[in-house]
Amino acid sequence: MVKWRDGRGQLRSGPVEVELEVAASYRARTRGLLGRDGIAGALLLTPAGSVHTFRMRFAIDVAFLDRRHRVIALTTMVPNRLGLPRFRSRHVLEAEAGAMAAWGLRVGSVVELQQDPAQADTL
Repeated sequence: MVKWRDGRGQLRSGPVEVELEVAASYRARTRGLLGRDGIAGALLLTPAGSVHTFRMRFAIDVAFLDRRHRVIALTTMVPNRLGLPRFRSRHVLEAEAGAMAAWGLRVGSVVELQQDPAQADTL
C-alpha cells in the first residue's frame, strides 16, 4: 500500500500520461483547486469519498477511484455544487471539465498513479 504525501506524481491511463498533483494532507485536500483559474493535468485527493465545488472558478471532471485505482464513478461538476459521496471511493481525481474524456477515462478504467518520492511535499 502506498503512503501518499502532498507533492507531485504521474497518472497513466493506457497510453496517456498526465502530470499529477497529490493532496494527501487535510490542509491540501481542503484547499484543493480553490482560488485557481485552471489546472494542467490532474489533482489526486487521497483519501476522499466526496467533493464540492463551492467557490471554484471553473467546471471540473471528477473520477472516484476504489482502492485498486479503478474508476467507480465519473461526473462533471459546475461551480457551487455539492457532490454525492461515493462510499467505495478511496481517492478522487479532479481535472478541468472535458479532460478525462480526452484521456479516454471511463467507469471501469484502471489508472496507474505514481508519486516520485523526490517530488513529495513540493506543492
